[in-house]
Amino acid sequence: QVQLVESGGGSVQAGGSLRLSCAASGPTDSRNCVVWFRQAPGREREGVAGIYGRERYYQASVKGRFTISEDNAMNTVYLQMDNLKPEDTAIYYCAARIACIGDHWARQENFSYWGQGTQVSISS
Repeated sequence: QVQLVESGGGSVQAGGSLRLSCAASGPTDSRNCVVWFRQAPGREREGVAGIYGRERYYQASVKGRFTISEDNAMNTVYLQMDNLKPEDTAIYYCAARIACIGDHWARQENFSYWGQGTQVSISS
């Protein structure tokens, strides 16, 4: 069974940075694709960034500001978030599945494993 634990959330001012971590355990073949999602109050959950082998996926609103990376030795996926904006405020979740599939990388129904989430709050 795959388990995912997020950490690194917090409160910063606009323009600041945070780095989120998603520590994974369990069968590696079940978590080749890892995606960060977020859900803001009153809004639907959305995909933010994904990683699958050498592939990287980003939502348009975070391109150039967020960077997803992984440390296989540590079984951890990171989301480096720079130049944060108030609209980035949300609960951030990491999710995993066997493979990311191109344009459908952020389809939530495809993900079997989810973390508990970490709060990110950006003040103006």
